[in-house]
Amino acid sequence: MPDPSALLQSVFGFSGFRPGQAEIVEAVLAGENVLAIMPTGGGKSLCFQLPALCRDGVTVVISPLIALMRDQVRALRAAGVMAGALTSGNTEEETEAVFRGLDEGRIKLLYMAPERLASAATVQMLRRVRTRLVAVDEAHCVSQWGHDFRPDYLRIGALRRTLDVPLAAFTATADSETRAEIVARLFDGVAPSTFLRGFDRPNLRLAFQVKDTPRQQILAFAAARKGQSGIVYTATRAKTETLSQALREAGHSACFYHGGMEAEDRRRVEVRFQQQDGLIVVATIAFGMGIDKPDIRWVAHADLPKSIEGYYQEIGRAGRDGAAADTLTLYGPDDIRLRRSQIDESPAPADRREADHARLNALLGLAEATACRRQVLLGYFGETSPPCGNCDLCDSPAALFDATEAVRKALSAMLRTGEWFGAGHLIDILTGNATPKVKDRGHDRLPTFAVGRDLSKPAWGAVFRQMMGRDLVRPDADRHGALRMTDAARPILRGEASITLRRDTVQSAAARPAVTALISDENEPLLSALKAKRRALAEAASVPAYIIFPDRTLIEMAERRPVTLDQMAAISGVGAKKLESFGAAFLEVITGSAPVPLHPQRMKLAGRDAGALFDRLCDIQLRLQRGEDGTEKPLSCTFTTLRKIAEARPASAAELEAMQGLGPLKSARFGAAFLAAIREG
Repeated sequence: MPDPSALLQSVFGFSGFRPGQAEIVEAVLAGENVLAIMPTGGGKSLCFQLPALCRDGVTVVISPLIALMRDQVRALRAAGVMAGALTSGNTEEETEAVFRGLDEGRIKLLYMAPERLASAATVQMLRRVRTRLVAVDEAHCVSQWGHDFRPDYLRIGALRRTLDVPLAAFTATADSETRAEIVARLFDGVAPSTFLRGFDRPNLRLAFQVKDTPRQQILAFAAARKGQSGIVYTATRAKTETLSQALREAGHSACFYHGGMEAEDRRRVEVRFQQQDGLIVVATIAFGMGIDKPDIRWVAHADLPKSIEGYYQEIGRAGRDGAAADTLTLYGPDDIRLRRSQIDESPAPADRREADHARLNALLGLAEATACRRQVLLGYFGETSPPCGNCDLCDSPAALFDATEAVRKALSAMLRTGEWFGAGHLIDILTGNATPKVKDRGHDRLPTFAVGRDLSKPAWGAVFRQMMGRDLVRPDADRHGALRMTDAARPILRGEASITLRRDTVQSAAARPAVTALISDENEPLLSALKAKRRALAEAASVPAYIIFPDRTLIEMAERRPVTLDQMAAISGVGAKKLESFGAAFLEVITGSAPVPLHPQRMKLAGRDAGALFDRLCDIQLRLQRGEDGTEKPLSCTFTTLRKIAEARPASAAELEAMQGLGPLKSARFGAAFLAAIREG
């Protein structure tokens, strides 16, 4: 069986595994059933792609979205791996080519959507082509109450039993409840080898802002990152169109995406986003799951997401290459009311609605956090961490105050008005603002009238928003959104508990958050030139730019400035196939001239110690071609033989002579010098 570490370097161009990958690859190769929860960008795909290359037969990959499958197939083929996808988006010719590749035994990885499992013909075909492993991407889609439920994922467990092969399931966002569903539905309740490799994405900077002038806040955030690829998520289709227009008017390249568009229009946006540098897509959450674009540099939410899992899935589309990326989430009282009402008005059973409220509470706890956001986020997934230093609250700690008395006043005003009013009317009562509505209802005669004049109207707005965020009060759909007290608030009202809130400091839209620098100023011009070369090659091949090389690889080129193909091969992400296809073109950008071509056998050793030994063996052969005195009959070894010697490094004359292509005569001529070169290392 091939060594997975060697394939990692030679095929994918990576010098070592990321944390957690090696153990998962080992378990999959051992034929174990596996459940792996890894952060987005943690390298899940390699955990089933590498075992597929090491073993006989076909690995079937069940994936939820056509665009995602197409991207992974393109990336594998660019790395020299035979892969195919059977999707509803295939042309007849593409489907025939995939079946031909399967019948001829050339395809190692077959991608398909779960909907295909409904066909008995599919299962028969998978038996015929010798399926040896089923890999499930985005395994959380099996959860009926998750944020991305796909009914056809429920067939995967039956497929595993029918084929009698191991199954490896992967996901990035699964809390304990979702993990239990995955085990029950995919593994018949028998716990597989489980790898929980952490949810932390330390390269993502986390930030939240209370809505002030939301459009200007988004425009300011985008302006600070002009020229970088980004996604803006909104709650409504209409807002995607108006906000993308505002971004274009501000000088950005931007477009919108939502479920009401024609399928071809949506596909056009997806392709454009994949292939164009610096494009911003303003979208509903339907966008992004199928985009395997590693160099999205920022994600902004113009409205509060639905849940903490949804939030993490959506911001996880940034920085998949591991380089720094920024996130920003805007939220306000209207968002909280909308999300609460969506849950309350859903047809789900009561216990499910309460679970959804709890998930929303977790997200609101993150939004209203008083200390490091990453600690709050990871705590939801059962992990602990020190303060991260890469979130807005680590950069600028929140100003806090004992809000116990203020919250008690607010609760008292709610109860004395029968829980029939929203925050605006209650704030008028607390601040002593005798509006006609207050007077007409006699609320200016309540004991709570004007008891809150120590706080300004905006400050009271922040108190009510944080009370909603802490789930002390909820909008009541049956009372037109009036606030009602929850059981969680009763200990505070009775004086049995205290509460600390943030003094709200609404950030001005003109204040631009700091941008994480990806590269030094001195290397920026070279990075731009490398991106231009990448764009030209991608357009010529009609593939997304990152299929050529992701940003992270180009940044490393700009910083390390390789001058030979050997040095280029040492750049992360430059495997053998990509070195052969693109190495010379990018070296020419860096050095200003084309590199000296390498013989194909030497190219196979590029970036390896064996390459330098191959060069020494070639020099020795040239020097001794006619013997020490230059008068003997010419002898030479083929480049293939020299490559095999450089790779095998025989330690004795007998081992050297046994090498194919050498023999007694050539061993006598070159053996001693070859062995001396090998010993010198």
